[in-house]
Amino acid sequence: MAKKNKMASSSRTEINKSEIKTRINRNSKIETMKHILTILLSVITATVFGQTFEGEITYQNSYTSKLPNIETEQFNTMMGTTQKYSIKIGDYKSSSNGSLFQRQLYINKNNKLYNKMSNSETVYWNDANINPDSIINIELNEDVTEILGYKCDEVVLYCLSGVQKYYYNQEIGVDISLFKNHLFGNWYDFLKVSKSLPLKSIIENQQFTLVSVATEIKEMKLDKQEFQLPENTQVAKSPY
Repeated sequence: MAKKNKMASSSRTEINKSEIKTRINRNSKIETMKHILTILLSVITATVFGQTFEGEITYQNSYTSKLPNIETEQFNTMMGTTQKYSIKIGDYKSSSNGSLFQRQLYINKNNKLYNKMSNSETVYWNDANINPDSIINIELNEDVTEILGYKCDEVVLYCLSGVQKYYYNQEIGVDISLFKNHLFGNWYDFLKVSKSLPLKSIIENQQFTLVSVATEIKEMKLDKQEFQLPENTQVAKSPY
């Protein structure tokens, strides 16, 4: 009888160890995803257009995972491979075919970014004046590539988070004064150098590599109502 009790106790101990290990792994994955989302939201922000262009731009996005517990396909599914950006003066919005990230709206007058994820009805905002990243060095290279008929120069931002490469042509200019408080995603730092808008970006950090390329540009007049939050939208400060 004592032997059976000992065996039962041993069995319960093994089960408890297994449960604890499972919970630790689950909590670790949740914290990892929170960190990744913080980076992803700033990356999305860094690919938008500016004041002189009004219309819609389509980007083709491709993520490559560097994490052992998250596959490349998971990144592409969560964040989407196609994004559509619409912009009018200093306001912009984007939408994605991702299963997690749905859309982002930047309202210039209050300098906030509003992000909508599929796992919550709440729209979470970030203060665009706060940048969790910082730039260590900047490198400029002329006539590096051609995108949609535009010969593009390259600016490389060496940051604490990793390396960010942007390709631009100054024919697509931007009034940088509209974005002087848009520090999030290193956006204003990029504009100060380029005085124009990126047609391609390559973002590399410890979690992933993102290649984003403009595939179509449609110039058109847009209704300012498109750049407002719908009535009764539930909003909260972003935890990311």
